Amino acid sequence: MDKSVNFNFKKSVNRRSLLRGTGIAMALPWLSAMQPAHAKPVEKPKSNRFVSFTLGLGLHGPNLNPDKPGKNYAPSPYLKSINDIRDKFTVISGSSHPGVTGGHRAESNILSAKPTDGSGRTRNSISFDQFLAKHLGDQTRFPSLVLGLGGVNSPSYTDNGAMIPAENSPAKLFEMLFVNETARQRRKRVKQISDGRSIMDLVNDDAKQLQRELGKQDIQKLDNYFSSVRDLEKRMASSEAWSTRPKPNVKAKKPKDNLRRGDMIGRQKMMSDVIRLALQTDSCRFISFHLGSGNGVIPLEGVDEGYHSLSHHGRDEEKLDQLAIIENAIIAEWGEFLRSLADAEDQNGSLLDQTNVLLTSNLGNASNHSNRNMPVVFAGGGFDHGQHLAFDQKRNYPLSNLFVSVMQQIGMQKDEFSTGKSTMKGLT
Repeated sequence: MDKSVNFNFKKSVNRRSLLRGTGIAMALPWLSAMQPAHAKPVEKPKSNRFVSFTLGLGLHGPNLNPDKPGKNYAPSPYLKSINDIRDKFTVISGSSHPGVTGGHRAESNILSAKPTDGSGRTRNSISFDQFLAKHLGDQTRFPSLVLGLGGVNSPSYTDNGAMIPAENSPAKLFEMLFVNETARQRRKRVKQISDGRSIMDLVNDDAKQLQRELGKQDIQKLDNYFSSVRDLEKRMASSEAWSTRPKPNVKAKKPKDNLRRGDMIGRQKMMSDVIRLALQTDSCRFISFHLGSGNGVIPLEGVDEGYHSLSHHGRDEEKLDQLAIIENAIIAEWGEFLRSLADAEDQNGSLLDQTNVLLTSNLGNASNHSNRNMPVVFAGGGFDHGQHLAFDQKRNYPLSNLFVSVMQQIGMQKDEFSTGKSTMKGLT
């Protein structure tokens, strides 16, 4: 360190300083004393990350949404466990995706907001996480991460409406992010990437030759195909560059996939911990994590019926009580994830201020399969939180406008996404 640099404290604090004692060395977090006194003022953190937590079975609205709008709301039953960080999030009620119907089928459209006809035959469009990754994902080793619990289904879709399968093993995700390959494995991967690019070149040539023989409708399909080819080539080139660089070294231990069958909350915690590490090491900035609609009994005290069955409660009080135990646990664990991001600081501020975190579901009422009045809690990203945005329960406000707000907060000069045609009213 340059000793001529003048720090705010009389005694300078080195960024690499360690606290030592009884044989233990602990690295210091970022401290204000590490900022030079004559340095330029620290700019507002860039909220250049987006993480979505999506639920396949919704959240019971009366337990989630506060009774009053604004900043002075009393915490609802589900918000009590995270009331200590209420200034970090905004509750949004009375919103949904315009034109999206189909009950459980709408799970595919949580992040794309693509209107459907409810038949399941409507072709999907690119999901918001993949849209961000397409334009900004080349700055990290992994442009995006698509994760889930207990299955490959996800709400993440490509430009051409193809679902991206979810990785549902926290252990495999940890290996992918932080365990370096051997030299032999790296050479093999580089060769695979190189061979893949050669194959794409050949396919591209064949497709151009074919284009001369097609009609207008087929040419449009082929143009979409060319777009996919170009995107794949870019990803291959990026993979080749990253394959020679070592992965981040973290002190955390690799998680073990040895939880009890159906322990959804335990898996949520394990995956959330690895997501935090991915963000902290800047391995990825755009992550979707889908907690699907499992049928098993979640091992929580007071719960003896399957989660899916409980979500279709039919207003049965006993089922609602058990459902509340599960959904409270989901919210509480999500709150722990927010706290971990808020506690992780660097020279740019807290990781939560740099990350937009969305919790939502396609089902506003799982019991009757309604896609209206979706449950929404939105955190971080440098927004002015601590409020309840209460829109009309009968004439829902477009949730897709939230995606426009996030895009502009990240710095993208975009005015719309899918059915979102403006930024979200009241979110500043």
